[in-house]
Amino acid sequence: MEWVIGSTTRPYNALSFAEACERIACAGYTDVAVFAHNRAMPVDSESNATQVADAKNAATQAGLKPSMLLGQTRLDRGVEGAVIAYQHLLDNAAELGAKWILELGTGKEAHYGIYPEVMRQAAEHAETVGVGISLKPHGGISLTAKELIDLYHQVDRPAFAVSYDPGNIIHYTRGDVRPEQEVDEIAPYTSTAIVKDCALDAENNPNVNTTAGDGEVDFYRVLSGLVRGGFKGPLYVECVGSKEHAGIDRDLAFTLGYIKGILSGL
Repeated sequence: MEWVIGSTTRPYNALSFAEACERIACAGYTDVAVFAHNRAMPVDSESNATQVADAKNAATQAGLKPSMLLGQTRLDRGVEGAVIAYQHLLDNAAELGAKWILELGTGKEAHYGIYPEVMRQAAEHAETVGVGISLKPHGGISLTAKELIDLYHQVDRPAFAVSYDPGNIIHYTRGDVRPEQEVDEIAPYTSTAIVKDCALDAENNPNVNTTAGDGEVDFYRVLSGLVRGGFKGPLYVECVGSKEHAGIDRDLAFTLGYIKGILSGL
């Protein structure tokens, strides 16, 4: 099976989006997930046609498919306003060429009640434009597999599923919950996956700026569990350990080979 393994632009977020795409392509990746650069998203719900076209061109000129876009849910606008904003985000994602929105949920308890309804209506629109919404563990309402599965059933729409991120499970629970223990349960609900490790220090302080294989995540166990549960990709590398650009280049290339090696054995 030919696996799609992309990289997010997060490791290069101090560079321009175009520069990040060039480096990701040089590391051997075919796909890119669009994240923020200098705290601004290249494409979001407010982007105009020119901005979307510029981001698409930057990716394609580097030889990458911009197949995932980091999402943002404007829950402060209430159900109607949040749905309208998310529909605009989905339209822009489709124009960009993205197949997935990487959804982060919410950490504000005041928004827990409206979140499933916003996602339900957004997912209905997502179906019409051919984009999937993939919710990752990110603390708050989407802390672990238990919360993710509960939300999956509450939303109950074909375009809404899970993006499993094992590093975030360790990060947000400080290692109290292990991805290896819940991956078999979450696998059937998973449409995309994030390749992210997490290191814990002596006081269990987490650090996700860790190259895959250097932290707490057992990637062989996590990936084999996902595959056994029917997962077929895509996967996106989000974080690495290095901070300097040359080191990031090396870490990204290493991670691609590392994950491909595990998957090839499955």
